[in-house]
Amino acid sequence: MVDVYNLWIVIVSLIVVKLCHLIYQWSNPKCNGKLPPGTMGYPIIGETIEFMKHHDALQFSTFLKKRVLRHGPVFRTSLFGGKVIISMDNELNMEMAKTNRTPGITKSIARLFGEDNNLFLQSTESHKHVRNLTIQMLGSQSLKLRIMENIDLLARTHMEEGSRNGSLDVKETTSKILIECLANKVMGEMEPEAAKKLAICWRYFPSGWFRLPFNFPGSGVYNMMKARKRMKKLLKEEVLKKREAGEEFGEFFKTIFGEIEGEKETMSMENLIEYIYTFFVIANETTPRILAATVKLISENPKVKQELQREHAIIFGNKSENESGLTWEDYKSMTFTNMVINESLRISTTVPVILRKPDHDIEVGDYTIPAGWNFMGYPSAHFDPKKYEDPLVFNPWRWKGKDLDAIVSKNYIPFGAGPRLCVGAYFAKLLMAIFLHHLCRYRWSMKAEVTVTRSYMLMFPRGCDVQFSKDTHVHDSDGY
Repeated sequence: MVDVYNLWIVIVSLIVVKLCHLIYQWSNPKCNGKLPPGTMGYPIIGETIEFMKHHDALQFSTFLKKRVLRHGPVFRTSLFGGKVIISMDNELNMEMAKTNRTPGITKSIARLFGEDNNLFLQSTESHKHVRNLTIQMLGSQSLKLRIMENIDLLARTHMEEGSRNGSLDVKETTSKILIECLANKVMGEMEPEAAKKLAICWRYFPSGWFRLPFNFPGSGVYNMMKARKRMKKLLKEEVLKKREAGEEFGEFFKTIFGEIEGEKETMSMENLIEYIYTFFVIANETTPRILAATVKLISENPKVKQELQREHAIIFGNKSENESGLTWEDYKSMTFTNMVINESLRISTTVPVILRKPDHDIEVGDYTIPAGWNFMGYPSAHFDPKKYEDPLVFNPWRWKGKDLDAIVSKNYIPFGAGPRLCVGAYFAKLLMAIFLHHLCRYRWSMKAEVTVTRSYMLMFPRGCDVQFSKDTHVHDSDGY
């Protein structure tokens, strides 16, 4: 009996020693140099729970502020089951963006976009290839020729419906405009039932990409994987059905489809479906949230709202009865609107915009950023009082006289930087401008209790509805 008791003491002691050793290894990861300061939190979950706490969307999180004060602008941590270097150093962020091509992503995002064959997140050459394809659709010349008319018509239609109902949800409405526009350009005309299924799939797609990597029934990752499988199946069925029937695809699909049917055959059918799926997910999860936050900022600043309505009243006034649609020249004349958009992007970009995973150790002063760690660079320059006067103030006039077409500069990186710069930047700004144009045709307001928070992604816990007045149309005689 004593021998059994002693044996159990030895076994338990070995387990405790092993656990202590594993915890020590977790807390003190190996590095060929000196790691930046910081803590790794609990095993596996790291500091994810504190990192994901809801906070004011227009300021950096408490998590970030505390650690910058404690460790400085570059520190280490563990998030979503991975080892992470977080940087608030603008020079380092730009250098990492330019010299590193591999995106730094969490396990949950890798699963959402496909771990084996995702064209955006894996091969550098594949990313370059699909980037060129996307630019053909979303580059400014293509926007002028192909997409602007569609967005304009959809925005006007949804806005008229919202005014009749007395209100509309900005995020949901923008999502509808996006999906309908992109579906038309990619898939072409669709049967009403298929189009309805596609819209429903996107509407109920799980929100929030950044999750712990656990994939079991009921978990966030599990639900995302189910939605991914369902969406890809629907897209593939629609593509094969249209091919067999010889039906017309959208012009953007024809660009890719031509490669499949041509001599090069540079993209398989599976990769094509993966590409379309990824394209829709990224577009639908970002721009609608940013636009909703922009409308909230405008609603809180009467002078901004008044100047916007004045600018768009001029555009309305210059139209004859036979010229209801917006032109490219109209868009280029929206100077103040683009100032508003630039300022909103600056002040609402409080998430890391440089996401990389270096393939070799990088020396930064006395510290080393190890190969294989995720690097998350925050746009600290956006809130630097040396770069922007009163940086926490929403002030579109600070952009007066500046290049409003710029989507990236040393002190302005809302769309990232380097080879992985967001290819949808011009598209996002165009969509936002057209939405605001049609919103300014009406008298509208947003309730004061509407709040914008973050749990990495922008969140609207009390919705993001705008209400339309009974005397809803803005008239030229109103003095705008």
